[in-house]
Amino acid sequence: MNTVRVNITLPLEIAQMLRNVKNKSAFIAEAIRERIEREENANLIRELSEGYRARKKEDNELALEWSTTSGDGID
Repeated sequence: MNTVRVNITLPLEIAQMLRNVKNKSAFIAEAIRERIEREENANLIRELSEGYRARKKEDNELALEWSTTSGDGID
């Protein structure tokens, strides 16, 4: 895996939380990866929800059109 050195500044209390972590780089990389994945998933859920809401009226109209076939022997 390719790596790059990055210098960051952390609040003192966060840096103190890391003092007993042996591989700080791996720990921080995993935390960043998890946070980004969580945000991407939240964005996807938001976008899907918006899409479903936008199509709700169209879906209801389509369901009404097909509701007339329910008594014609089609199961």
